[in-house]
Amino acid sequence: MPPRLGPVTPEAYRAFLATRSTGPHGPSFLQLPAWAQVKEGWSHQLLGWGPASGELTGVALVLLRPFPGTRKYFAYLPEGPVADWADPHIDGWLDPLLKHLRASGAFAVRIGPGPDYRRWTAATLKAHTGPGRRLGDVLASEVDPLGSAVAERLRARGWRKCGGDSQDGADAQPRHVYQVPLTGRSADDLWNGLNQEWRRNIRKARKSGVEVVVGSAADLPEFHRLLRITEERDGFRLGRSLAYYERQYAVLNAEEPGRMKLYLARHEGEILAAHTMVTVGRRVWYQTGASADHRREVRPSNALQWRMMLDAHALGADVYDLRGVPSTLDPDDRAHGLLRWKLGTGGQVVETLGEWETPMPGTTNHTLYRAFQAYLARR
Repeated sequence: MPPRLGPVTPEAYRAFLATRSTGPHGPSFLQLPAWAQVKEGWSHQLLGWGPASGELTGVALVLLRPFPGTRKYFAYLPEGPVADWADPHIDGWLDPLLKHLRASGAFAVRIGPGPDYRRWTAATLKAHTGPGRRLGDVLASEVDPLGSAVAERLRARGWRKCGGDSQDGADAQPRHVYQVPLTGRSADDLWNGLNQEWRRNIRKARKSGVEVVVGSAADLPEFHRLLRITEERDGFRLGRSLAYYERQYAVLNAEEPGRMKLYLARHEGEILAAHTMVTVGRRVWYQTGASADHRREVRPSNALQWRMMLDAHALGADVYDLRGVPSTLDPDDRAHGLLRWKLGTGGQVVETLGEWETPMPGTTNHTLYRAFQAYLARR
């Protein structure tokens, strides 16, 4: 008998997430009910499924973006759904989910399956850094058999991996993330896991009088000012307004106090760096970082990250996730600087399964999907 699938209340949804929020593979903050309120221009659905009589066995936050001039939607499940990916019969819940979304007007669906694919330790990647090298050129320290199985199951059902086999993909969320395992480690273990440069920089920040504090919503304008400076310096553009971060801070903390925190590094009374942190269950993420162009020699960002890592450890988190890293191992590639910085924390690069898409059946849906892909390619 197929599982029942349909809308669930935010309360029931959050109660289910609480049962899954242990271990390093708990639900992402992008699948929280509150995340729907962060995203402007999208409607949403909170869905759940399970046996006709019994508890939920899976949930999904579905974001719906209208296709201009139609009553059709692009359905996006960021780093979701929160489901039993180990179930070899995923059609039991995946087919009802797709049927429901098609009935809701979706012309295509994009998902972010939960299992990891491959992992590389910091030591392995440092040893293989070199001209022209990329992550895919290095034998992984570990391959997750579940991730490989899920990828094959999706391919067999006609799903397409965004960006294909491109190492950086074409995903909305990072395909490669950097994680520091915390389970079973003491604060001394974490310190010893840092490389010499990181330890030296943290000591330099202390000696220089850098003070790390947890800020408030009132400090978000200064965070956003520093973020614009960082974007200009490092050559990227997130394109997010101050209002976006104010909304994110408000709705995440309304859902659970302390879920999103803003950490500030001050030196001689001036805020030199500001980083955001998000906590869900026993997973903690460093989300966005910003820093000034001047007085970088006092190493405010290293001081911030060390404090955030210690706070995540004190919370009982299983993993501290520094989010996205590029796939380049070429030291002459500008993007490699971010990976090099994160490698110093002694964690590991994790390749997720990335994001996968499928159009809904029907000529109109396939036409809209091709138009949507062409639009994304022009961006």
